[in-house]
Amino acid sequence: MAEHPQRSFHINKILLISLVIVIVVLGFSLVILAIGNAGTRSTVGKVDALANSQDECVTCHRKESPGIVSQYGHSSMASADVKCVDCHEVTANYPGSVSHEGTYVLQSPTVVKCQKCHEQEVAQFLKSRHAIPAYVAYAGSEGLSPSQSKEYQSIPEGAFDPQKARNAIFALEGPEITRFACVACHEIGKPAEDGSTGQCQKCHLRHEFSLEQSRRAETCNNCHIGPDHPQWEIYFESAHGIAYSTMSEAWNWDTDPGTLTVKDFSAPTCSICHISGFGRTPTSHDVGDRLTWYLAAQISTRRPGWESNISRMQNICLECHNEVFIKDFYQAADKETEAINALVQEADSIIQPLKDKNLLTKAPFDEPIDFVYFENWHHYGRTAKFGAWMQGADYTQWHGAYEMLKDLAELRSLVGQKINVSNP
Repeated sequence: MAEHPQRSFHINKILLISLVIVIVVLGFSLVILAIGNAGTRSTVGKVDALANSQDECVTCHRKESPGIVSQYGHSSMASADVKCVDCHEVTANYPGSVSHEGTYVLQSPTVVKCQKCHEQEVAQFLKSRHAIPAYVAYAGSEGLSPSQSKEYQSIPEGAFDPQKARNAIFALEGPEITRFACVACHEIGKPAEDGSTGQCQKCHLRHEFSLEQSRRAETCNNCHIGPDHPQWEIYFESAHGIAYSTMSEAWNWDTDPGTLTVKDFSAPTCSICHISGFGRTPTSHDVGDRLTWYLAAQISTRRPGWESNISRMQNICLECHNEVFIKDFYQAADKETEAINALVQEADSIIQPLKDKNLLTKAPFDEPIDFVYFENWHHYGRTAKFGAWMQGADYTQWHGAYEMLKDLAELRSLVGQKINVSNP
């Protein structure tokens, strides 16, 4: 039997109306999603600001080094109409300048250039251990100018000198090795030919200068890794690192500086704890600004102004944790730091008889006992302290305290052997 024409018309009408409703709902959902994303994510870097540029530098380098031009075109600085010459061009007699296409440039712009626009950030950086103390850690302080020496001594890390053993290792290995070792990280604080200090590009990779890149933990991994300062490894075994590994793709990496909240980051990164403005704590490029102790020192002591430092750090913690939890954690971590100090002091007491009997050579690192003693505090003592404060149990224990106990036993044996040899 043939279907009634009027019935077929009604069915088609219902199907058409349903289809229109589905399309409208989907379209409305996409609009809402776009509005939400626009409120939380920056659009900087999504468009090539140099796409139509006729700038002489851009035109030439599109052929010579297109990757650099593409990176810079997607940067916030290009969007702000900062030209290549603004960062690179200098006068003929400027220290470090090279002749280039009828002008003079710095191949790698110094902090002086960054300071023109980022004055506060540079001032904060110059007060940090990332500045001259990082350079002194491998090169020593002897080559500093009077003004650089004054700058070094004004920084908390310049108030004591734990660098001598590391300077000795640097000298023993030689420039062929250290060019790819110590220097690669510690040149973040290297003085430039124009007298300025530091290299911003060690953290803010050229030429895109991405907020996301500088905020991600992988950037800190470039240097904060390995047996003497395994912050990267410790972070990723902590609860914070687990959150980063499993949830960070949904975080708002491009949010404007100084505005970050738990809505943008549900767990802290290296940058959130040590640099970024977060909640009630303002941004600072002084990475020691929120720290309580000199954890990198042989014997850790509290930093100058540690009480206010604690307040700034704990204001970040309070965005997720309650005061009772934070107070208990700080008290426990303080006690652990003091306990590790005691183990380092025990190593000092073990080798003291050798010093009293003049049985240690003056040359650094020329016998096994020198390496065992150094690693006891420089590798394992520091790791145990970092592990506690960053909540990495395996590094506090098996890469830290256990290794210290093992070294103390070896030191006792080595000291006994030396004394027995000296008293046949």
